[in-house]
Amino acid sequence: MLKKIDSSQLRVGMAIHDLDCGWMDHPFVRARFILSSEDEIRKITRAGIRNVVIDCAKGLDVWEAPTLAESQAKTEAEVTAIAGKPVKPVRSTLGEEMQRAVGIRRQAVNLVRTVMQDARLGKAVEMDNVAPVVHNITESILRNSGALLSLMRIKTKDDYTFLHSVSVCTLLVAFCRSRGMDEETVYQAGVGGLLHDTGKALVPDAILNKPGRLTDEEFAVIKRHPRDGYDFLRQTPEIGAIPLDITLHHHERRDGSGYPEMQNAAEMSELAQMAAIVDVYDAITSDRCYHKGMPAADALRKIYEWSKFHFDPGLTQEFMRCVGIYPVGTLVMLESGRLGVVVEPNESNLLTPKVNVFFNTKSQTYIRPELLDLSRGFGFGGGDKIVRHEAPDKWRVDPDKFLLVS
Repeated sequence: MLKKIDSSQLRVGMAIHDLDCGWMDHPFVRARFILSSEDEIRKITRAGIRNVVIDCAKGLDVWEAPTLAESQAKTEAEVTAIAGKPVKPVRSTLGEEMQRAVGIRRQAVNLVRTVMQDARLGKAVEMDNVAPVVHNITESILRNSGALLSLMRIKTKDDYTFLHSVSVCTLLVAFCRSRGMDEETVYQAGVGGLLHDTGKALVPDAILNKPGRLTDEEFAVIKRHPRDGYDFLRQTPEIGAIPLDITLHHHERRDGSGYPEMQNAAEMSELAQMAAIVDVYDAITSDRCYHKGMPAADALRKIYEWSKFHFDPGLTQEFMRCVGIYPVGTLVMLESGRLGVVVEPNESNLLTPKVNVFFNTKSQTYIRPELLDLSRGFGFGGGDKIVRHEAPDKWRVDPDKFLLVS
C-alpha cells in the first residue's frame, strides 16, 4: 500500500516510492529505495522535500497516514473548488490566433538564442530587440492565451533552454494580465521571463545537457546561473529592476529552501514568487534528456500541493485559474467514454471548457471530431462531463492533432 507522509515522519527502514519533487530537486540516484541511515533522511529534509510517498508493503508503515489515493482525492476536491471563479474571456478563436502565434514563437526563440550567444561573448543585451518580442507575446495573450501557451508545450530537447525562456515569458505575461496588472509591469515581467535564464549561457554544455543525474559539484555550477545572469544583465543600462529581480530570485522558495540567497516569503517580491511558480510549471511539463514531462493538469496539482511550503498558496490558485484547471491542449476523459482535447476555457467555470472529442474508448476507435461546450446541456452543444484528465501515451493518441476545430 502506498501512503503519503510528512518528511518529519521518515524512519530508517521505510521504503521510499516517490520523493514527490522535481527530478532535479533530490540528492539521490534513484527515486525508489529503502532508507538505510539517518544521513539519508537528513539529505531529504535538507533538499526542502516536505512530503514523500512510502510503500508499506516493502518497508515500515505510518498507520495514521493517508493512502496516496486518499491524498490525491483530497487535492482533487480542493482543486475543483478553485475552478468556479470567472476568468477573462478570449477575443479571437484558437485557430485565428494560432497562425500568428507560430510566427511569434519563432521570433522569440531566435531572440533568446541570440541573447545566449551574445552572453557567452560578453556582449550586452540589445533591449531594442527585446521590446517588440515581449509586445507581440503580450498582444497574442490578450487575443487568445491558449494559442501561444499550447504551442509552448511543444519543445525539442536540443532547444529546451531557449524554448523554456520563451515559455516562462509567455506564462508570466498571461499570469500578470489575469491579475489585472498595469501595462508597464506586464512588460517588465515579460522581459524578466524572457531573460531569466541568461546565466545558463555560462554553464558548460556538458553539464547543462547531461542525460543523467548531476554530481554535487555539477549542481553547484547550475545553481550559479541566477547570480551569473543577474550580473550579466546589469551591464545593460536600460534593464529594469523587475527583470533583474526575476533573474536573481526565480529559484527562491517561500520556506527558504531555494537559491541563491535562500530568501523566505517575507523577502521575496510578488513577481519573483510568480516567476518561481511559472518556472517550475514549465520545467516539470517539459520533456528533458533525463525525464519525461508530466501532463499540464498533473503539474498544476503537484504545484498546488507544493504551495503549502514552496509557493504562495494564493498566487498558486490564481495561476491555476489563469492557465485553467484543464489547460488548453489537455486530454480529458468524458462520462460518455469519449476522449477529447480542451480547446477553450469557460469564462465562468473552468470545469466546463470547450472540448473537441475525437476518440471512443469503449470501441477503441477514432470518431468524427465534435466540438462540445460542456457548460451547455444535451442538445445544445454540450451534454457531457469531464471525469478526469488522461495521459496521451496511455491511449496512444496525439491530442495536439485535434486542437484546431475545422
